[in-house]
Amino acid sequence: MTTSQKHRDFVAEPMGEKPVGSLAGIGEVLGKKLEERGFDKAYVVLGQFLVLKKDEDFFREWLKDTCGANAKQSRDCFGCLREWCDAFL
Repeated sequence: MTTSQKHRDFVAEPMGEKPVGSLAGIGEVLGKKLEERGFDKAYVVLGQFLVLKKDEDFFREWLKDTCGANAKQSRDCFGCLREWCDAFL
C-alpha cells in the first residue's frame, strides 16, 4: 500500500501535541468535526484507537460515526495510527 506524504510525515516522529488534522485521512472538515467532539489532538484520537484495542473494524466504524469519515479516510487514519504505534509503542 502506498502512503501519502502526510502519513509519512506523521509516522516519522513522536506525536507530541500535533493537531488532529495532522493524521492521514483527516482533513479540515473531519478535523473540525472531531474537534467539536473533544478530539482536538492526534493523541486523543490515538487514545480512542487504543481503547478499541487497535481493531481496524471498530476504529473505522467509530471514525465514521464520530465525524463522517468515508472508507478511504478511515483506512488512511487507521493505517497511520497503526504504523505510528508499531514504531513508537
